[in-house]
Amino acid sequence: MEGLGGDGASMASPVPQWGHNAWRLYQHYLDKATPHAVYRWIGTFFLVVIYCLRVYYIQGFYIISYGVGIYLLNLLIGFLSPLVDPELEVSDGPMLPTKGSDEFKPFIRRLPEFKFWYSTTKAFCIAFLMTFFSVFDVPVFWPILLCYWIVLFFLTMRRQISHMIKYKYIPLNIGKQRYGGKKSYASGSGSRGD
Repeated sequence: MEGLGGDGASMASPVPQWGHNAWRLYQHYLDKATPHAVYRWIGTFFLVVIYCLRVYYIQGFYIISYGVGIYLLNLLIGFLSPLVDPELEVSDGPMLPTKGSDEFKPFIRRLPEFKFWYSTTKAFCIAFLMTFFSVFDVPVFWPILLCYWIVLFFLTMRRQISHMIKYKYIPLNIGKQRYGGKKSYASGSGSRGD
């Protein structure tokens, strides 16, 4: 009876602790990358190029690329859409102004930029890993998939742009005023002996 509750029972398995430490390290680096949007997107761009080169040289896995394209289109719609859609929901929270006399309310995305980047990067990582398994190489005639995706893209974007025009919002930061931080007077003024 003494051996049942001894030192061996209090010893936890190192596998859950290792997994927890790995997850914390991953989250740490993800948090450090959050303010560096340009560098994150450059890294994702290189990942996309590597994936495209792999698909091009293998001459296969077009169905995986089509699936990633549909997923990215869905992410893009979420990125361009407001958090509260005036057509679907009536909310007491911030809504888009519909008249010129309405109060300015900032555009709040349904899918924030960081989550858009993270989901895009994760999708291409998973798609890249899938290219190493021949079970995912389903033979398809890729020009049909490409034409269908282009048609789907234009129809979806036309609907999204008409929604943006109807409710008068611009989801991008193009042309909006940016405010800088406080300027230091010591760095701007020369020496007093001038």
